[in-house]
Amino acid sequence: MIRISRTMAVATAAAMALAACSTGGTTTAPTSANTATAQATATGSAAKGDGTLTIGSVLPQTGSLAYLGPPEYAGVDLAIKEINDAGGVLGKPVTKIHTDSGDTTTNIASQSVDKLLAQKADAIIGAASSSVSESIIDKITRAGVVEFSPANTSDKFTTIKDDGLYFRTAPPDKLQGRVLGDLVVSDGNDTVGILAMQDSYGTGLADQVTQTAEAGGAKVVERVDYDPKAPEFSADVAKIKAANPKGIVLIGFDETAKVVAELVKQGLTTDKYKWYMVDGNMSNTNFLKMPKGTLKGVKGAIPGAAAPEAFQKRLLGINPKLTNYTYAAESYDAANLIALAAEAAKDDAGPAIAAKLVDVSKGGEKCEDFKSCDELLKAGKDIDYDGVSGPVDFNDAGDPSVATIGVYQYGADNKYNAAKALEYRKGDISG
Repeated sequence: MIRISRTMAVATAAAMALAACSTGGTTTAPTSANTATAQATATGSAAKGDGTLTIGSVLPQTGSLAYLGPPEYAGVDLAIKEINDAGGVLGKPVTKIHTDSGDTTTNIASQSVDKLLAQKADAIIGAASSSVSESIIDKITRAGVVEFSPANTSDKFTTIKDDGLYFRTAPPDKLQGRVLGDLVVSDGNDTVGILAMQDSYGTGLADQVTQTAEAGGAKVVERVDYDPKAPEFSADVAKIKAANPKGIVLIGFDETAKVVAELVKQGLTTDKYKWYMVDGNMSNTNFLKMPKGTLKGVKGAIPGAAAPEAFQKRLLGINPKLTNYTYAAESYDAANLIALAAEAAKDDAGPAIAAKLVDVSKGGEKCEDFKSCDELLKAGKDIDYDGVSGPVDFNDAGDPSVATIGVYQYGADNKYNAAKALEYRKGDISG
């Protein structure tokens, strides 16, 4: 279902929820997940929240994206601290509940969502992994709760059935894929090999890189979609070696360390081939145990502009151990936008928040933090929240309409400078 009108989608969800509670002429009491939407239909208006905005999170504490957890949690915590310091939402402090998302090898995310719904979360920030979000989106949205990811990039979410309750501050992969494909071609690689994890994130991004690179005149001579849970990747890498491409694109999560080790073992080193990575494996911790210089010169793309120094300092006040800021800004903006939407709606219920998220993201008087935006709302003004991650400006699908992709490069220490990109490329998501 393509989300043409998010307000209409929320209203439709309420009607469907009530209909689902009736079978064979016998009325069944609505489940806790559908109580709000059933009440909304019965009264002819959206059911009100309980007056306290509760924001839950389903972000990686464990699993293949665990390295992204600390900056994402720090972004959420910083936003909620500043929101509460400014007086909270609807006159009350915002409540937060953090849970683990794990990854697709476990059922942790589903259990976490159950916990958050039982504790009456109005909005849930997460998951980081697109595949994990796919596994929990139905449970969240059927409950009339907003799901807001700071890091999902799979193109599937643009048209996924979500009853108008799913949003994200990370841009869809078609933009990152275009930037990466352009980069590979502009670096002089007329033959390309792709090693991509086999899930919605990996295959979708690999499709876009392939399309862009080939449109630019390069040829993808070998593409291997691998099982990220495989114990080793010798056969997968051997296929790339046999094709002998000039450029090698690696699309995955933390299993990329094993892929890299196999590339080196088979002689496909960075002094002979050009490697490229993506946001899922651009890590400053995953490759530190490898010999120095293993990743020297490797380039990779990460959605969003680099976190400004002043913002990084504020994050360090929340978590002094932070060494990576990937998706911290997107997480911070997600929490602020949820809070501002609740203020604009004068209601903390999920459908009410969803109905106002597009409005507070664009078209009004510009503001850059919760306090100043909230003051404008209280003065009866329409607002346009421009966040740390960018202008946001949601389209009708709940995607940011314009986004920035940073291109980074690894040094001899197997780390990239997270505060300094080689370049930034901006793009219109619809283009």
